[in-house]
Amino acid sequence: MPALSDRKWTGYLLAGLSVGALTLILKLLGGHVNATTVSLALLLNVLFIATRWGSLPALLASVLAMLCFNFFFLPPSGTFNIAATDNWIALIAFLITAVTAGQLSASVKKRAEEAESGKREIGRLYAELREAFERASHAEALRQSEKLKSALLDAVTHDLRTPLTSIKASITTLLDEVRGDPPLTLDGESRLEMMEVIDEESDRLNRFINGLIELARIEAGELQLRRRWGVVDEIISAALTRAEPIMRQHRIELEVEQELPGVRVDESAVSEVVYTLIDNAVKYSAQGSRIRISAQRAGNDLIQMSVEDEGRGVAPDLRERVFDKFFRATRDGDVSTTQPTGTGMGLAIAKGIVEAHGGKIWIESAKGGKGTRVVFTLPIGDDEVVAEPQYSLSERA
Repeated sequence: MPALSDRKWTGYLLAGLSVGALTLILKLLGGHVNATTVSLALLLNVLFIATRWGSLPALLASVLAMLCFNFFFLPPSGTFNIAATDNWIALIAFLITAVTAGQLSASVKKRAEEAESGKREIGRLYAELREAFERASHAEALRQSEKLKSALLDAVTHDLRTPLTSIKASITTLLDEVRGDPPLTLDGESRLEMMEVIDEESDRLNRFINGLIELARIEAGELQLRRRWGVVDEIISAALTRAEPIMRQHRIELEVEQELPGVRVDESAVSEVVYTLIDNAVKYSAQGSRIRISAQRAGNDLIQMSVEDEGRGVAPDLRERVFDKFFRATRDGDVSTTQPTGTGMGLAIAKGIVEAHGGKIWIESAKGGKGTRVVFTLPIGDDEVVAEPQYSLSERA
């Protein structure tokens, strides 16, 4: 407050001094100036004071300028008397103009200062908001990172340790029999069973590691596809042939629209997507239930394919999350459900493959309201030639 008061009195003092100095200069010029020139000079001085120090010093300068104009430049000079009526009018007009112009100039300056202050405040608030957003984003990133670490740890713990434990137990038993310490005799069927366990669990480990590699490549943007013109029926047929061992306890229905156009895709990659969806449908539906696989056109440029089961379904709030890596609805969304085998990578890989083709994948309720329907679309493609990638999906596997 003291600083503001000093600034105000400094404005008053400088306003008076500027009017006095300008009056002295104009008086010394004598016959080289007339009343009009004097009034304009004094008026410009009032505008300068209003712009520099505000409305009150400008008001003081207006009054002083009017008095000086009257005393020194309107006849009779040296007195405050005014002889002619037109000089009264000129003096009053000068005073009104000076006061009005001073007030307007001060008001404009005030508005400019307020605008500048508002701009600085907006900048400050924006900086604070951005900082808060960055902090929130960082916190969310850390939370997601911790969540992913937990999911990865759970997946690695279960999907690596379980098969390794089985392999270790089987191979230890076989070695003990060969060494005879302790004495152990296994029949041929037991040996075969243990070897099958080793073979199956080794395949399980291989699938898990391949899934990790595939996810890493997808996230790094290195999923390159060998696009060829293919037939939807053959893509589905290849997936069904591969899935035959796991589908024996389910009823399969195939609904493929007649005369579907060919699609320009990586057939092995799309077949992998279909197989993954069939595998999921088998895992999450009861034996003897129906699994429906369908394909049809979706507009002029898309082919839509879906796999539908009669299982418990996926809650709407989990339908986006099931495409996250290492997420499984029964493990992370509904702990009361028996946990099926799997790594939680299948749908994440399927999503990466579909999106690499320019398509979309999503989950919806089955037609009867019971079960899950996973749907994905693929562009039909065009005839343009694309560069060959270094490897295909089958080569990566």
